[in-house]
Parts: sequence; C-alpha cells; structure tokens
Amino acid sequence: MSAITPVISATGLFTPPDSISNAELVASYNTYAERYNAQHAAAIAAGDLAELALSSVEFIEKASGVKSRFVMSKAALLDPNVMAPRWAERPNDEISVMAEMGVLAARDALAKAGRDPADVDAVLCAASNMQRPYPAMAIEIQNALGIEGFGFDMNVACSSATFGIQTAADFIRSGNARSVLVVSPEICTGHNNMRNRDSHFIFGDVATAVLVEAVDMAPHPHWEIVGTRLKTVYSNNIRNNFGFLNCATPESVGTDDKLFVQEGRKVFKEVVPMVSAMIADHAAALGIDPASLRRLWLHQANQGMNRLISQRVLGHEASEDESPTVLDTYGNTPSAGSIIAFNRYSDDLAAGDVGVICSFGAGYSAGTVFVRKAA
Repeated sequence: MSAITPVISATGLFTPPDSISNAELVASYNTYAERYNAQHAAAIAAGDLAELALSSVEFIEKASGVKSRFVMSKAALLDPNVMAPRWAERPNDEISVMAEMGVLAARDALAKAGRDPADVDAVLCAASNMQRPYPAMAIEIQNALGIEGFGFDMNVACSSATFGIQTAADFIRSGNARSVLVVSPEICTGHNNMRNRDSHFIFGDVATAVLVEAVDMAPHPHWEIVGTRLKTVYSNNIRNNFGFLNCATPESVGTDDKLFVQEGRKVFKEVVPMVSAMIADHAAALGIDPASLRRLWLHQANQGMNRLISQRVLGHEASEDESPTVLDTYGNTPSAGSIIAFNRYSDDLAAGDVGVICSFGAGYSAGTVFVRKAA
C-alpha cells in the first residue's frame, strides 16, 4: 500500500488588535533607563554598576529590520514600572489566553478550507512557550473547536511549527490521521526582557494555524508537501531558563536568564551557514534546483540573516517577491513567523510553483518544508 500524500489545505492567522511602534517602545525603554541611571548614579560613578545606554528607532531598525509589532497587552508593556504583559487571571472554566488565540487562527484556516471541525482528527499546539504545563494547550484548543480525536503540545522554540508540520504529515502518510491542525499561538512578549536594550524590541505576539490533510480530501487549490526535513544541534547561544523548578525560588526572581537571552553575533555566524546548507541539501535530495525556488518563506528573526540565507540558496540577492518579509510589522514571532509569511504571500503563485517554508532558532533547531502549488 502506497503512502498517502500530505498537503497543506489552508493556513490561518490571528493578529492582535494592538501594535507598538518603535518610537513608542523607545520612549518606554528610555524612561526606564533614565530612571535607573538616576537611581544608581553613585554606584555608576564609582564604577560598581554600568550605565544603561539609551535605545533609538534607528538602532532598532538597523539591528533587526523591525519597525513595529502586534501585542496582546500594550499598556503594561509600555508602562516603565511594569514592562511585561499583564491581564486578569482567568478562572479554570474560561478559555485561556493562549488557547483563545489558537482557536481564532484555527477557525480562520478551517473556514478557508471549507472544513468543519468534525472533519479534523488531531490538534498539535506547536509553540516556543506554553501558558501552562498541563492540561495540554492543544487539548484545550481541541475542546473549544469541538474536535474528536487527540491533541498534544510540542516545543522546539522557533522551529516548532515546521516540526509540527512534519509530525502532522507523518500522521497522514501512516494513515493515523487524515486531517491535522498545527496551531502556533505565540505570546512572545511574555518571555522577552523589555529592560534589555539589545533585545527589548525583538518580539511580537500572534497565532497561526496550518491544516495538513490527505490529498484526496483537500480543497483546490492546495499545496503538496514535497518533502520535510528537521535538524537540531545543541547550543547555549539562545536560551531561556524559566521553568517550574526555578520559577518560585526567591533567588530566581528578576534574574535575566529566566527570560530570553542570546549571543546574537554567534547565532548569526553559526545559523546562517547551517540553514543555507540545509535548504540546499534538502532541495538536492528532492531533485530540486535551489535557484529555481519560486519563493522562500523564512523564519522572521532578523532581516540580515534572511537576506544572506536567501542569497546563498538562490545564488543572487533575493527580491521581496522571492523572499517576503513580515518582520517589519510583526517583529519576531518565533515559530509563527515563516507561517505568517506563507499565509500572506502564497496565493499569487501559479500551479506547479515550488517554494520552501523554513524555520530556525534556539536549540539550535531548523525545519524545511518544501511545497508545490496544486491547482
């Protein structure tokens, strides 16, 4: 019996209603930094503490390419006394914030595919951070949508969505499911250190959904999944040490390593060649000339990284059409970034066009999903 061909039937997107511009973010951070410097003036003068440098719009855009980001908790993030997401804790009988975001993205994908939730067999919640350890976010999303079957959470940081797509595709190929939702709700501002000049601007919030199905039930048009490949290489250069073993200890409160930390230059130097080679090698294994790829939907982490990866894969400087960006308006949205790019910039491709969805991030982790447009 031949394996069933998995396809992407549709994708969905939930974008929060509020957005923070770089100017707003800089005003908040600089107020905090000026207060800090004033409060610790004596220690700074004595050389016991380092003075906090101010941020600027120009610095942020040059470092990242980010111009604004969508967020779930704007007022609290911009409050110099808080600088973190805040919302009222919900009772256990009310849907959680993360699940609510995921449900909205999932409904968008289902509507585009003309699919009823009863047709879906499984839900995978693939994201960089979960709102709680258990019950699984995927099961809560499954319950809210009224889906029978099963669900589970998975976390491979910024590569979670592509790892989820391969997992879903494998379920389809093996016959263990015919329709799988891969949902990636990302409240990334919750694990960002808004008091760190080098990273206060990086993240935004969003949720995406990818409906992976057997080809014989897929709507038209759809995207055939030509091949998937995953890769992990251990690295400490992107890290977050928050967890249930340390979150309640007095000594851990307020320590920077319980939030996102990275060695940005090392990440750039090591990840760019790794991902470029991975895309090229995977393309060759599939009999695809990398230079012929119609579009690259890359992880939206850093404009410079994406520019260089695209150039190495295509053999020339990529145009915005060949490697579109959403980083400027969404910021870095971990696992959701490449899916947002695919969601917004894929309808215009013609039948037969081939592209690659690629994510990469902490771990290191990377995933490639080569797709072909079907009429």
